[in-house]
Amino acid sequence: MTIPGTERVEHRSVDDRLRLLIERVERLEDEKKGISDDIRDVYNELKAVGYDVKIARQIVRIRKMKPDDRREMESLLDTYKSALGID
Repeated sequence: MTIPGTERVEHRSVDDRLRLLIERVERLEDEKKGISDDIRDVYNELKAVGYDVKIARQIVRIRKMKPDDRREMESLLDTYKSALGID
């Protein structure tokens, strides 16, 4: 049995929590867009000074990998290239 009038308080509390969580996601999305813009600017700077942006992006991906995963990927890449007569 619920106490009369508490449904509104609980409902308002849930609504407030939902609103706060949605606002938090929106703030994070704004921050993410800002960071994405900053990353794009850095890649543009790389390009402006003569670096190959595609290669720079690949280097960033490789540096994120765990060493064992990177070695496995490179080994498989070499195997596939050899099977296809590349290099």
